[in-house]
Amino acid sequence: MPATSIHPMAVVEPGAELGTGVKIGPFCSVSSEAVIGDGVELISHVSILGATSLGQDSVVYPTAVLGAAPQNTKHTGGRTTLEIGRNTTIREGVTMHRGTDTSRGATTIGDNGNFLAYVHVAHDCKLGNNITMANLATLGGHVTIGDSVIFGGLSAVHQFCRIGHHAFIGGAAKVFGDVIPYGMLQGNNGSLRGLNIIGMRRSGMPRAEIQAARAAYKVIFDRDHPVSENLVRARTAFGESPAAREIIDFLSNREKRHYSVPRIGRPSDDDADGED
Repeated sequence: MPATSIHPMAVVEPGAELGTGVKIGPFCSVSSEAVIGDGVELISHVSILGATSLGQDSVVYPTAVLGAAPQNTKHTGGRTTLEIGRNTTIREGVTMHRGTDTSRGATTIGDNGNFLAYVHVAHDCKLGNNITMANLATLGGHVTIGDSVIFGGLSAVHQFCRIGHHAFIGGAAKVFGDVIPYGMLQGNNGSLRGLNIIGMRRSGMPRAEIQAARAAYKVIFDRDHPVSENLVRARTAFGESPAAREIIDFLSNREKRHYSVPRIGRPSDDDADGED
């Protein structure tokens, strides 16, 4: 691995920890509390503020600002952190804020993320691995995201929402409630449009598991009965299916937000995908 290089027009404050092979381009600013992993590249005009750690082999593009103080009036100025995993791509103008000292105190982002231009990740969010957020997608504070979730451009997630793993959030969607694992949500007032069948296939999920998850989904959101009753029925019928059980458990452990449901009278968009 090549030696670390710092452009003469960059500012790296004393105390910053830089790994091997780090490349810091012109007009970058790195705080004294920053920890930059091996092989990281800050291309130019990147600001790393506060106690921010950036994992090995990540790349950050111009005008990104990582580790600014939270946009939260409850924050009293105490030390909080932003932790970003390995092999993360952060494109132009992305903003990611530190946690709030009156809350969990940390914003955490897993490995292999791909954050396109002008994405915003707010304070105290917790993101898993392999997440893709397209241009201008935005997360409110305290949002929890599972692994392998994809966000379309201009989508926005309300604070305290949970997004289950392998969910798909359509472009320009508003997310007001929790989204089940494998759920596919679209629309200005976001609603479920079935399951992310393509993502399930790409993850290597067996055909039988996909069928079980789809059958459980139809039972859970049967409008002839309350969802609480439907969850019991679905657990009895499909409890041996790991995918179905994950959806059932997610809905059974409701937190601060309500959960997203299908629109009345609209069929699931996955009905004609050939997975009979």
